[in-house]
Amino acid sequence: MSKFTKALLGATAVAAFASHASAQDVACPIKVGVLHSLSGTMAISETTLKDTMLMLVEQQNEKGGVLGCELEAVVVDPASDWPLFAEKARELLTVHEVDVMFGNWTSVSRKSVLPVIEELNGLLFYPVQYEGEESSKNVFYTGAAPNQQAIPAVDYFLEELGVEKFALLGTDYVYPRTTNNILESYLQDKGIAAEDIFVNYTPFGHSDWATIVADVRELAADGSQVGVISTINGDANVGFYKELAAAGVDAADIPVVAFSVGEEELSGLDTSDLVGHLAAWNYFMSADTDANEEFIAAWHEFIGDDARVTNDPMEAHYIGFNMWVNAVTEAGTTDVDAVREAMWGQEFPNLTGGTAVMGVNHHLSKPVLIGEILADGQFDIISETDPVPGDAWTDFLPESAVLKSDWKDLECGMYNTETETCVQIESNY
Repeated sequence: MSKFTKALLGATAVAAFASHASAQDVACPIKVGVLHSLSGTMAISETTLKDTMLMLVEQQNEKGGVLGCELEAVVVDPASDWPLFAEKARELLTVHEVDVMFGNWTSVSRKSVLPVIEELNGLLFYPVQYEGEESSKNVFYTGAAPNQQAIPAVDYFLEELGVEKFALLGTDYVYPRTTNNILESYLQDKGIAAEDIFVNYTPFGHSDWATIVADVRELAADGSQVGVISTINGDANVGFYKELAAAGVDAADIPVVAFSVGEEELSGLDTSDLVGHLAAWNYFMSADTDANEEFIAAWHEFIGDDARVTNDPMEAHYIGFNMWVNAVTEAGTTDVDAVREAMWGQEFPNLTGGTAVMGVNHHLSKPVLIGEILADGQFDIISETDPVPGDAWTDFLPESAVLKSDWKDLECGMYNTETETCVQIESNY
């Protein structure tokens, strides 16, 4: 039996042993809410995550469910409409009475959901890289914080590629804006002049990239090495990369490192002109491990298409879901407060080798990978770090540098280390 299969079976074996004693405390079926856009601009990225959750639920049910109960996936479509995310989250918690939710992609959608799940004491697993600057007791952040993606990517540009000027291009919402605020501060800390940092934001679905690409090229007019840090989200990436190619920009001239472009997004693009551009994630499909090979095989079997790719947020759901199964099993209940306490310190093998660990700040410890785009839409992994603990609060914004999150001992997501007081998390959004 492979390590991957053993990992999937392990929680179920314990659950089967404990189910007789615990079943009376658990309402069957255990309902798993799936809160991902299946239509609108973010469907290009989120539909696959819905399918990933259906696969994980099916696999768990094939092994006997959890605590003697079958899992039932409850799928809703917030349709890339940020206020609708809040409505659908409320529907999942009050109408469907789900025990846990897995979902969201954009930070604006997560911010929309936060007041609802905190009011109703729901539990959300959020699988996508984000800007940090948050730690809710009702959310486990299984994607990358800035110190697990954005900062290492900038370091790679500075140290390996000698980038002297930076274009920070993002979609106009909270994740790109906050991430770029952090990066501007970090870059200036590293000696990059403010005038050598070009920042631009565009709306979701933006399609006319000619002027912006021309502005980026102008940065390099004096012979400086320019690099693009891309926090562009959704289908706007299609137009951006097409315009780069049309303008004759390749990675040797102006490299791009993207934080929201992975295998799924590239599967819809002609990548022939994008070879050499980069992405920073905690997982790539090309990772050469037995666990990843089996995950890919299971995905292809479930989806019925050997051409379908895997990506980083899928691995985040895989890790988060299995940690939740283990936490429910240990707690002997799906009660949110009990499960949350059982989540602290949970460990689960990631798909690139090594082990993911959940911190008391509700962020994972994970490795950081830099991948270079290949002609087939896959990534050549050219850099990989040891596991990095995710930071809820950045060290590179003065107001955040004094904050820490510890839900276990301090029972606080925004603890001010100077005043030794807990700030209410609600004040941050």
